Amino acid sequence: WFWSLLAALLSPMMVGLRVDFSMLLEPLGFVKVLEWILAIFAFATCGGFQGETTLLVSCEGVVNKTITAAFAYPFRLNTVVFSAPDPKGCGGTWTDVYLMGNFSSSAQFFVALAALVFLYCLTALVVYIGYNHVYQQNNKFPVTDLVISVLTAFLWLVSTFVWAKALADIKVSTGASIISGIESCKAPGTTCHFLSVTSMGILNVSVVFGLLNMILWAGNVWLVYKDTNLHSQWNRISES
Repeated sequence: WFWSLLAALLSPMMVGLRVDFSMLLEPLGFVKVLEWILAIFAFATCGGFQGETTLLVSCEGVVNKTITAAFAYPFRLNTVVFSAPDPKGCGGTWTDVYLMGNFSSSAQFFVALAALVFLYCLTALVVYIGYNHVYQQNNKFPVTDLVISVLTAFLWLVSTFVWAKALADIKVSTGASIISGIESCKAPGTTCHFLSVTSMGILNVSVVFGLLNMILWAGNVWLVYKDTNLHSQWNRISES
């Protein structure tokens, strides 16, 4: 019964199916493939990051102990704690030390947008390849595609700049400046030195992919607009 139900649901769709991969060679289809690929890269470069920041601590009974704080997407740094060097050896002066800042909203906004764009591009490609004749005959589809393209270009603009600002703050919150905010490092006989932090070059790349997505979707607006009757109406008005 399951297969019968599935066939009943898909049969109306399959009736109008006309597979034509030549649409991928057209600007509209080719750009959609690029948008699909760039969405994957934006998602992977931001959502897959893992890193750590490391300090070198010396205190009573402890000499040059390395302590680390591991952080990752979605960058809730205020929940990340440094491993204690040796609370008893430090004469009880060392307390739990957390990183500063919660940047999860900016990071998740960026990644969620990339995931939604990925799914939309897949859906659009199915329509372009299998139902292009329906897409061209019914103006509602191009107009809907146009509205979504405009909205997506705007969201890429907002999410990319919000994420870029959050990334700059993440670098500050995990860099050498964190030592000045650690009270345990100010205790008598205790010294802390910043050692290293994981390179965030891949996160810089995610911002670049965000900008590329924004530019590509802005260009896609024009391509979709030409498929709507709005473009033809404007041409008739101009000619008259």
